[in-house]
Amino acid sequence: MFRGSSFHTIDAKGRIIIPKRFRVTIKTSENNGLMISRMDNGLVAYTLSEWEKIEAKILSMAEKSDSMRRFRRVFIGGAFDCSCDRQDRILVPPTLRDYAALDRDIVIVGVLDHFEIWSRQNWDRENSFMEKDMQKEDVRNEIARLGI
Repeated sequence: MFRGSSFHTIDAKGRIIIPKRFRVTIKTSENNGLMISRMDNGLVAYTLSEWEKIEAKILSMAEKSDSMRRFRRVFIGGAFDCSCDRQDRILVPPTLRDYAALDRDIVIVGVLDHFEIWSRQNWDRENSFMEKDMQKEDVRNEIARLGI
C-alpha cells in the first residue's frame, strides 16, 4: 500500500526517484514496474498487478457511453509502462510531464492502491480545493461516515 506524501524534484531528463517506502511495494509486486497515466492534472501510478485489475474492471463495464469511451481512450491509451532503473528512478514520458506540468518541484502522494505525481503548483491548488470542499456539509458528512 502507498501512504504519505513527499517532496521531490524531477530532473531535466524527466527522471524521478521513487521514495523507498514506495519502492518496497513496487518490488514486491510481480514486476519491478509501474503503469502511469493521467488524471485530474496529475499522474497516477499503479503497480502492474493493480493496473491489470483496473483494465479488467473497465473491460467488464457494460456502459458504452461517449464519456466512457472517451475516458478509456485517454486513460488507457495515454498510459505508459515505466520501469525502475538501477538508481530506483522512473522516467516519466514527455507527454505525461507536459500534461501534469512537471517542471522541477513535484509531490509524490500515496493513495493506498496507487500513488500520484503532482507538480508542486497543482498539488497546492488541489489542497486548496480540498479546504474549500471541507466547508461543505455534504462533504463533511461523507467523511464522517468513514469514522474520521
